[in-house]
Amino acid sequence: MPPVVQKYGGSSLSDTTRIKAVAKRIAARVEAGEELIVVVSAMGKTTDELIGLAREITPVTEGREYAMLLATGEMVSTALLAMALRDLGHPAIALTGAQAGVYTDNTYNRARITEIDATRIRHELARDHIVIIAGFQGQSPDADFTTLGRGGSDTSAVALAAALGAAQAEIYTDVDGVFTTDPRIDPRARKLHDIAYEEMLELAAQGASVMHPRAIELGLLHEIPILVASSFNGDVEGTLIRKEVVMEPANRVRGVALDSDVAAVTVRAVPDRPGIAAQIFGALADAGVPVDTIVQNASVEKLTDMTFTVAHDDWRKALAITEPVAAKLGSGQVIIDHDLAKVSIVGTGMQSGVGYAATMFRALATASINIQEITTSEIRITALVSAKEAENAVRVLHEAFQLDEPAEVQT
Repeated sequence: MPPVVQKYGGSSLSDTTRIKAVAKRIAARVEAGEELIVVVSAMGKTTDELIGLAREITPVTEGREYAMLLATGEMVSTALLAMALRDLGHPAIALTGAQAGVYTDNTYNRARITEIDATRIRHELARDHIVIIAGFQGQSPDADFTTLGRGGSDTSAVALAAALGAAQAEIYTDVDGVFTTDPRIDPRARKLHDIAYEEMLELAAQGASVMHPRAIELGLLHEIPILVASSFNGDVEGTLIRKEVVMEPANRVRGVALDSDVAAVTVRAVPDRPGIAAQIFGALADAGVPVDTIVQNASVEKLTDMTFTVAHDDWRKALAITEPVAAKLGSGQVIIDHDLAKVSIVGTGMQSGVGYAATMFRALATASINIQEITTSEIRITALVSAKEAENAVRVLHEAFQLDEPAEVQT
């Protein structure tokens, strides 16, 4: 029987009472004959507290020492959970990412996993140990701590599941599964039985916080099914992210996502000639600033406005990089807009249907919600709207596509 990889988020481990409860859940699975590898996040808001401490020292929250600081949060959870399991009579061992063989590139704070050497993990499993691994972290080629960015414990879990040939990765959190939208925004949101990798990847990339996009990419690449379920409500079946899903022919939109972590950068009066965009976005890429939506207006007198979005935490860095490049190119002013959000509808069935854009835009117009920019993929339509109108836009679209109503399904 292949091993099982589980991941527990910070809310599931927020205090010692919950850590003991998670230990009992794990013990029950082991007593049923399963071989477990468990990946953990930092307790509760520990990562936010560590970030706060760093900012009290310096505004420069990145680099080697910053990664080392953040990595301590997961190590605390790992040690405490292993201790709780030992107290229940189950041999367990706590490992850092490096001790578990998780190797990354040299990017300290948004590192990518380059290799997993599972030798130590397999050795501990052979000794009948429950292996508890610190998520979110790894080791650089220089043997330094690296961190994988927000939600990186999800990535750790799926990468380990792939490396160990696990049947699936199980992600336990404080929600019952993947919903048609955030239930905190629209209480009518419906839990999905399953969802395709591509759909979940788009939802996650557009703001759905239940899963990290890179974890889903790994699941898709290695065809590792990912179960998202609650660590508090064992009576509710979670949502399975997988390749083949139950289709909903009556409603091909599967979910509505909201991303409020958005800042828009607009470069005015950019010369409209070949190579300009490459210089701007090449400089951002070289500095490790991820860019999302890109919109370029039609050229007027060989000048155009170019707008792109970045995560809100990256706007200062993006501005510092873009302004000198724009000046060198002879462009106009660089403007930042913080009061924006992205609202997206997602569904693989949209590829073969018509009218989705019309329904979306009509619903937003009826609600007097202005669309500032539009981007699309084969299975997604995204509208950039005012931040103050964003949650209402989610509710409007959820109702317009009747996502609160279970559709008749075919298998």
